[in-house]
Amino acid sequence: MNGRDPDRRKALLDAADRAILREGPEVSMAAIAAEAGITKPILYRHFGDKSGLYQALADRHVRRVISQLRSEFDRARTDPRRRARAAIEIYLDLISANLNLYRFLFHRASAEDTSVRSHMTALVRGLGEELGGVLADEEVVADPVRAQILGHAFVGMVQTTGDWWLEHPEVERAQVVDGLVDVIVAAFTPRSAAVSRARRT
Repeated sequence: MNGRDPDRRKALLDAADRAILREGPEVSMAAIAAEAGITKPILYRHFGDKSGLYQALADRHVRRVISQLRSEFDRARTDPRRRARAAIEIYLDLISANLNLYRFLFHRASAEDTSVRSHMTALVRGLGEELGGVLADEEVVADPVRAQILGHAFVGMVQTTGDWWLEHPEVERAQVVDGLVDVIVAAFTPRSAAVSRARRT
């Protein structure tokens, strides 16, 4: 088997997941290799280098989160509040249920490797662009430029607020969800748009 074997690659990523979940975001590469039953150089060989392993894990988990967000977002097309709530709840549930993986990818890997940080940023930015496109295509927001601004703003807001919430477990999840939903829905109301225009004149 080699690094291009999808089954072998999946088994190695499964082993990395187990090691990260067990030992936390500061897990060593040697521990990940040991979990896979191989040496560290062989682990790197399968992914090119440590950066390749980081990016493979990022693709696996960030794309999985994005896929589930899309699914939840599509379930309540006629109700913006319900739609926003569904997407926010699934995101917070996913990051809190996989806390060690989240911190490994968004904190440790991104801090250690600029290519991983750029890769993660591109994935998140792509979600913002996609959301902006949805807002424009469905005429939730009439101006396509404003739709893009709001799409990126919503994605960034939810991500950074979720990151803050993980550091403040004393804050109720429902309070976080309600606060985010209120801000998002307010951006779609005629009054909010009118106030925004008035401030520019």
